[in-house]
Amino acid sequence: ISTQVGCRMGCRFCASTVGGLIRSLKTSEMLDQIYEIQRSTGERVSNVILMGIGEPLDNYDNVVKFIRMLSDDKGLNISQRNITLSTCGLVDKLKKLVDEKLTITIAISLHAPNDELRDEIMPINKKYNIKMLMDSVHRYLEVSNANHGKVTIEYVLLDHVNDGTEHAHQLAQVLKNTPCKINLIPWNPFPEAPYGKSSNSRVDRFQKTLME
Repeated sequence: ISTQVGCRMGCRFCASTVGGLIRSLKTSEMLDQIYEIQRSTGERVSNVILMGIGEPLDNYDNVVKFIRMLSDDKGLNISQRNITLSTCGLVDKLKKLVDEKLTITIAISLHAPNDELRDEIMPINKKYNIKMLMDSVHRYLEVSNANHGKVTIEYVLLDHVNDGTEHAHQLAQVLKNTPCKINLIPWNPFPEAPYGKSSNSRVDRFQKTLME
């Protein structure tokens, strides 16, 4: 589901940020997405991922309230273990999230294995670099029992930008002490973006190198 109308994070590979941030969604609007999905499908929603338009931690108070209401036994009673929050790395808010003592799964939009490259494609990295981000992730994992103590690392593959074997080796180094699963994401092109989609052969080589 989405947490904002637009986004101000400015990630260069993401269409959600092209028009900037219009506004944050209220808790009720986030909940209504769940209820509307149930109405239109006739099925009960049992897993929720905050990974639509917007940066969830940029709408912190409404998102935390949404998670608590969603998992309340008087509401939809969806286990917090079945709720995933995806963030590009607002370290101050991630540290604050530790104190909420939620058991949700965190997904980190990393997308680059070094600061120089991440600075270029994700402006947030200039404020919170990879080391700061990973330190906050380790802290979250220490206090949370979600997903068996693992974090999901998201990595969108951009042709000849971050998809080389050298990048796979660097990524392995960055994550070597982090209990995680890595989600390699084929990029969906859009007109304003300065990137191309990685070929299947480059994706396969990256995946194989990373697994090794």
